[in-house]
Amino acid sequence: MPQLIKVGMADLNIALYPDILTTIGLGSCVGIALYDKINKIGGLAHIMLPSSKDIKNNSNKAKFADTAIVILLTMMLENRADKKNIVCKLAGGAQMFALKNSSANNDILNIGVRNVAAVKKVLEELKIPIIAEDTGGNFGRTIELYTEDGGLMVKTIGHGTKII
Repeated sequence: MPQLIKVGMADLNIALYPDILTTIGLGSCVGIALYDKINKIGGLAHIMLPSSKDIKNNSNKAKFADTAIVILLTMMLENRADKKNIVCKLAGGAQMFALKNSSANNDILNIGVRNVAAVKKVLEELKIPIIAEDTGGNFGRTIELYTEDGGLMVKTIGHGTKII
């Protein structure tokens, strides 16, 4: 019987087949699902912010794109994953609140877009391919990563459920 492993906000974890990783409440946050299809090892991070370098209180490394992905990858490799087999799927990065007066300040406030860009930059540096994503929009998401086949179920209110 598969175990459902919950990943909280600013948290990360890995799972071996047949277990399932899940996180709820992805608004502007991004869920990063890494998967080794040969060894059936999954990793899930729920990041809140793009960079640990922009924040003084950055002790929780799982909160930031630039640190969480590296930690998640390391945990997977320590548990028999092979980097050449790892692929990524992304979900989240929504713009949850309407921004008034289009200006440069909106770039700072549009944390969802900044989070997605930061995640993609780190994955590119690590040479981990993104094979699917469900990002953007103005709605929240809940995701489940299945270690059986790497399927990522994305559930939304008002936009249905799909597997990417």
